[in-house]
Amino acid sequence: MKIVAYIVFGVLTTLINIMCYYLAFNIFEINNVLSTIIAWVMAVAFAFITNKLWVFDSRKFDARTLLYECTTFFICRVATGVLDVGIMYVAVDLMEWNSLLWKTLSNVLVIVINYAASKLVIFAQTCC
Repeated sequence: MKIVAYIVFGVLTTLINIMCYYLAFNIFEINNVLSTIIAWVMAVAFAFITNKLWVFDSRKFDARTLLYECTTFFICRVATGVLDVGIMYVAVDLMEWNSLLWKTLSNVLVIVINYAASKLVIFAQTCC
């Protein structure tokens, strides 16, 4: 059942990421890399809350647990965020391929990696 919740919130996170990217890049005409970073920050904030509460049922709010979960969550997300930025830089800026297609493909890879990290590392001690 957790995988279903992760997929639902992963889709919502992806939509937030893509919508924020689209608005920043196409409407506000912010450069590609900065648009990708803005979209990532918005998506990660949403993902932490939904993952903690509804996907992995982590209901511990003591300082030690929150520090561990926040730290590991954001470290893992920074790593996949760098991967996302790298993919977008190469695909859009260097290769001049379709930005929304590559944003979507990049997000699929990032979601898979983030689920594994969340289940095996971040929320492993407080859930499941």
